[in-house]
Amino acid sequence: MTSLRTLGTSDLEVFPLSLGGNVFGWTADEETSFAVLDAYAAAGGNFIDTADSYSAWIEGNQGGESETIIGKWVKARGNRSEVVIATKVSQHPQFQGLSAANIKAAADASLRRLDTDHIDLYYTHFDKPEVPVEEIIGALDELVKAGKVRHIAASNISPERLKASLDFSDREGLARYVALQPHYNLVSRDTYEGALQDLAAKENLSAVPYFSLASGFLTGKYRPGTKVDSARAEGAQKHAESERGQKVLAALDEIAAAHGAPVATVALAWLAAQPTVTAPIASARTVEQLPALLKVAELKLTDEEIAKLTAASA
Repeated sequence: MTSLRTLGTSDLEVFPLSLGGNVFGWTADEETSFAVLDAYAAAGGNFIDTADSYSAWIEGNQGGESETIIGKWVKARGNRSEVVIATKVSQHPQFQGLSAANIKAAADASLRRLDTDHIDLYYTHFDKPEVPVEEIIGALDELVKAGKVRHIAASNISPERLKASLDFSDREGLARYVALQPHYNLVSRDTYEGALQDLAAKENLSAVPYFSLASGFLTGKYRPGTKVDSARAEGAQKHAESERGQKVLAALDEIAAAHGAPVATVALAWLAAQPTVTAPIASARTVEQLPALLKVAELKLTDEEIAKLTAASA
């Protein structure tokens, strides 16, 4: 049985891979999404990540399709107490921004779609610097006090705004961020490393990185000169053509061969070994894509292997 990890200073115990829900209602229909969720849960997975805006970018969608599918699955399986559901506020077409009124209205809408009475982890999806941190934290604290949210977290936020938020929570004795969701992977390190990572370490925040596999590039299926039929192919192919991307692939190939493991597993294992990281997020649009992701819970890289990947990605 894979050991669960504690998320920051919270009482949430989570599987070391968070299942990304961005594909549910987008590249995975409801039936496929249920199959992926079933397989993840069967492997011991309990940490599901979504957002109220997933997947509003698809023609005909309104936003909230992912939450609705997750809500239906949890109800059908009767396993609400066994899963940690994380969702986010600020980007839904009908609930834009982080005003106090919007945060509360968006949370209620998410609760309806998820068909639950509480959200385990509620993120501010994209920070809105025009809204005072006092207003944001105040609204989130009200949700916690009302029992609608268990813990709060932030995504896509500057070190300065994060520090101001934490200081305000401490000063006023209000709900405090326990986790941070940064864009972070082997080919995007400056999006987290440095001041943000240092602050997370100092303040005991758990990092739950998104784009952990760089839109699929770090699965190894994108190579220079190859074409892949995928909704994310354009972003991933850019990495494949870059010098750094090719160095990273070479190091991943070597280490994956040594372990008899998929390239994706090794990329996630590097991320999981980084300071502050508790559980990388990765999504699977088919059940077949899931085993390579789940194996991160078992694969432990040597210090030398971690150093080799770190050097290749510099």
